[in-house]
Amino acid sequence: MTRPVFTVLDPAGYRQTPWKNGGGVTIDIAAEYRPGAAAGGWDGMLWRFGRTRIERAGPFSDLSGYDRILAVVEGGGLVLHPKFRAPIEVHAPFAPVHFPGEWSVTSELTAGPVGVLNLMADRLLFKIDLAFPAPGAAAQMSGAVCIVLALEDAAVDIEGKTTTLARGAALRVDGAHRLAYAPRSGRVAVATIRD
Repeated sequence: MTRPVFTVLDPAGYRQTPWKNGGGVTIDIAAEYRPGAAAGGWDGMLWRFGRTRIERAGPFSDLSGYDRILAVVEGGGLVLHPKFRAPIEVHAPFAPVHFPGEWSVTSELTAGPVGVLNLMADRLLFKIDLAFPAPGAAAQMSGAVCIVLALEDAAVDIEGKTTTLARGAALRVDGAHRLAYAPRSGRVAVATIRD
């Protein structure tokens, strides 16, 4: 098994990309694409982890073939209205919801604009998860890639080594198989992509 590779991601290097349907802008924290595909595009995307602000109610992009996870991290929450399905209430912050990218979904803002995290991946190739561990809570990374995003200034222990992250920065861990970690301070989001 190869040794894990740790890379600190600076928010100054995050890419801003229009949503697939043009209704807003996503800030890409990390992503992977098929060989030859344009980075930042929607064709050839393998997986993508980013954040965005939803300023007004409207339709979500069609991402058929991808699994999606969304979590509110700022604002008063929203309701997702999938066509022909019961509404999905996303009022609690840091509570991820999973849904297929081919669902026809319209968002409803319940208390003004919201900031959300989005994790999506080709479901034939990857399994994904998004967690918000509490400071001091021990856990284990297990995936081809794990990304620890600092939602505020934070410190996280991984295998006994502490990494500090300014708000908005992230730590990408490639080859994150069975690595023990625990947030020491500050709120973080942990995105996991398993192949």
